Amino acid sequence: MTARAEATRRRLFEATMRLARGTGLAGVTVDDIAAEAGVAKGTVYYNFGSKNGLVEALLRYGVNDLAERLTAAVESSDDPSAGLAALVDAALAFIEQYPGFSQILVSELWRTPGRWAETLAPLREEILTILEGQLERVAATRRFPVDVPARRAATALFGTLLVSALDWLVFEPHRDRAEVRDGVLTLLAARADTG
Repeated sequence: MTARAEATRRRLFEATMRLARGTGLAGVTVDDIAAEAGVAKGTVYYNFGSKNGLVEALLRYGVNDLAERLTAAVESSDDPSAGLAALVDAALAFIEQYPGFSQILVSELWRTPGRWAETLAPLREEILTILEGQLERVAATRRFPVDVPARRAATALFGTLLVSALDWLVFEPHRDRAEVRDGVLTLLAARADTG
């Protein structure tokens, strides 16, 4: 993909997420997205074929962006607990930057049957694999109970991150991201203490 195409996709992603924050995906039109991104409507159709094609590509784009940030956070520290804190912070920073995307994930991931279920299932798996790997590294240091399957803990952490961040942004936007991060980590530590 060329740098120009990448820049266009980034603008479309950000525009869609800004618009979806207020109305959800159903209330956003291709005209709205194109206008918000500062591109011609034909650019959307040329690149994606339809609004559904755009949304599917943007879901992939957003989750890939999140996965890259989580991976970089994990790799930022040799200490598994510090890596977990960095991972939680990276996830919260992403959600803070793209709350509309996170709202879509919350509403679409657990909708049965969801319109984007086939697209989101492998993307969810990608994020859970990153979380699971880091939780396994922490468990190997005996700072997290090993009796809890890492996949189950990763699923709980993913849901906690999404809901905690959205609750923060909607109801307590005055709070600092570090406070939210520390709250999520406190829940993990409490489980470790009771494990």
